Amino acid sequence: MGKRLLLLYNVQAGRGKIRRKMDALEQIFVDGGYEPIPKMLRFGQNPFDGEDENIDLVVVCGGDGTINYVVNAMRAKGLDYPLGIIPSGTANDFAGAIGVSSRPLKAARQIVEGTEQRVDLGRVNEYYFVNIFSFGMFTTTSQHTPEKIKRRIGKAAYLIEGSKELHNREFIPLHIVHDGGELDVDSMMTLVFNGETAGRFPIARTASIRDGQLDLMIMRKCGTFDGAWAAVQLLVAGRENEDIVHIRSSKLTITSPLSPLTDMDGQPSAEFPLQIECLAGNLRIVAPKK
Repeated sequence: MGKRLLLLYNVQAGRGKIRRKMDALEQIFVDGGYEPIPKMLRFGQNPFDGEDENIDLVVVCGGDGTINYVVNAMRAKGLDYPLGIIPSGTANDFAGAIGVSSRPLKAARQIVEGTEQRVDLGRVNEYYFVNIFSFGMFTTTSQHTPEKIKRRIGKAAYLIEGSKELHNREFIPLHIVHDGGELDVDSMMTLVFNGETAGRFPIARTASIRDGQLDLMIMRKCGTFDGAWAAVQLLVAGRENEDIVHIRSSKLTITSPLSPLTDMDGQPSAEFPLQIECLAGNLRIVAPKK
C-alpha cells in the first residue's frame, strides 16, 4: 500500500479546470507511490474532520484563498502535515513563491519528485496567512470580485474591480510598533507580505518566504492624483516613492481608532488591534527540487 495522500480540491477556484483533470492527477500520484484520497472542499467545514490522522501528505488544488483555508483548518486541529500545491486559482501567489508550475499536471509531478522544505508562515491574532495580510484601499478587492468574472478574465478582474476604489479613499490613522521602533502614519493602503507578490504583481521585491521577516508596506495619505499614481507604480511595477513606507520586521503591533475590514490571502480576516508575527520555518511544504 502506498503512502496516504489527502487530495483536497476547490471546484470553484480558477476556471474550474481541476475537476476535468482529477483522474490524471490521481494517476500521477498512484504512479509516484501514493494512495490518493480525493476530497472536495466545503467552505465552512474543516476538511480534516473525520479523517484518519495517518496521512503522509496533503495536496491542495486551488488558489491562495484555498491554501489559506486549509492551513487554518489544519492549525485548528493541531496538525502539521506537509503540503503540496497544485495551483488552480486566479493569481496563485504562494505557488509562485515556492516555484511550482502553473500547469496542474506538471505541478503534480513536481510534488512526486520534490523535496520537503520549511517556509515561513504569517500569523495575525488567531489567524494564519501564507502570502499577504492587508487592509485599506484595494485590499478587499479579491473578496468583492465575483467568481464568474475571475474565472472569465483571470487576474485582470482585480484591476477592474480595484479601480472602483480610487474614488472611495479612506485614510486610516495607525500606530505601529516594529522591531526597530514605532511610528504614527495615516494610511491609504497597508500590506504585510510574507511572500513577494499580490495578484502576481511583484510588489515586495525584497521579501522572501524563507527569511524570518515580514515586509510592511504602507501608502501614506496623499491627494487623489498622487495616490492613484503611487498605487499604480506600486501595484503594477513594484516601485516605491516618498508616499510609500517600507519596514522589515519579524513582529508588528498595529492599532487604530478605526476598525477597517482586513484581508488575508483573499479571505476575510482579523479585527483590530493587530498582533502580527512571522513564524519562521513553521510551514512544511513539498517544493520542486530546483
